[in-house]
Amino acid sequence: MPSHFPPPAYGEPYLLTPGPLTTAYSVKQAMLRDWGSWDGDFRAMTAELRRQLLALAGDVDGSFDCVPMQGSGSFAVEAMLASFLPRDGKALVLANGAYGQRAAQTLRYLGRDHVVIDKGDYLPPRGDEVAAALDADPAISHVVAIHCETSSGILNPIEEISRAVYARGRKLLVDSMSAFGALPLDIGTIRYEAMVSSANKCIEGVPGFGFVIARKSELEAAAGRSHSLSLDVHAQWAYMNKTGQWRFTPPTHVVAAFMEALRLHAEEGGVAGRGARYARNRDVMVAGMRELGFETLLSDRWLSPIIVTFFNPAHPAFDFQRFYDLMKAKGFIIYPGKLTVVESFRIGCIGHMDEHVMRRVVEAAAAALAEMGVDSAAPPAAAIAERAKLAA
Repeated sequence: MPSHFPPPAYGEPYLLTPGPLTTAYSVKQAMLRDWGSWDGDFRAMTAELRRQLLALAGDVDGSFDCVPMQGSGSFAVEAMLASFLPRDGKALVLANGAYGQRAAQTLRYLGRDHVVIDKGDYLPPRGDEVAAALDADPAISHVVAIHCETSSGILNPIEEISRAVYARGRKLLVDSMSAFGALPLDIGTIRYEAMVSSANKCIEGVPGFGFVIARKSELEAAAGRSHSLSLDVHAQWAYMNKTGQWRFTPPTHVVAAFMEALRLHAEEGGVAGRGARYARNRDVMVAGMRELGFETLLSDRWLSPIIVTFFNPAHPAFDFQRFYDLMKAKGFIIYPGKLTVVESFRIGCIGHMDEHVMRRVVEAAAAALAEMGVDSAAPPAAAIAERAKLAA
């Protein structure tokens, strides 16, 4: 059965990454027009972007607002941390991969007091662990959590974490960079003060801006708190509400592309529809890769529909760079691993592609292994033993 998703334009390979990712041709087309950043048409586009993102987050009573911020996702994360964590506050960072560690690194740059629960690469932070840490340290005012940790592909239990945080009167800040738009983060179900995501993830736009969705009372309290002129969320919010404009030059073409991406997102069935496609992508790809002998880093329980990490095969003829090059030649760009304990690589499930494309990914992997002379993709016994030890 053929794919309903045509190949990328201009003979480009599919991007099997956690973003930037493969975009629809109409999203690319939307960038062919120039926009005046102060013009009324572009201001109206910005207002509609904010409105639609709030609707996606489930803001039914107007208690939240959306603030787009120029730059990559890490810019938006830093903006959130600097604006919503008071200078005399203290954060508990929940880390199980590179992006939790980056949040802690950002707080060090900001000079904000913080502690870290580090779960390694295999397991999520759980609500009882969060509760125990908060009970042990009354100075902690905020908890910082990663919704989907893409260095391992683990989906963290945000709802469970949120319940633990608010049962103890603290506040939650969420990095939903690689999850928002495909995995539920509804304001009415999961309580948080602010979350961040970006244009080039599950809504399938292109890189150039992130956005903060935050409680209005928190936005008001953030006045004068940021260390940075350009990353001040309160200042951006106040200026946008006053003028309809971005404070500094906006990524106009990226915004136009994002509006088309939002249209396609709604057409697919919103969060539920997008998430279901990504889950099918994951299931088909993981099943096929396991048939080739590959092993996932994570147990099925924690596999996200965003990106999956596989152990490198133990076979002496396997070389990741050659595997990468062969996969690219066959039309698929995969991602190197981002783990410290074992050698691994990642395959993304998000972007403008479906399960039929993922079957072709598995066929390409099988052909690449054959060309390398690798007759078994089984991982080293030591990697499996390390996973079992750390997951115990």
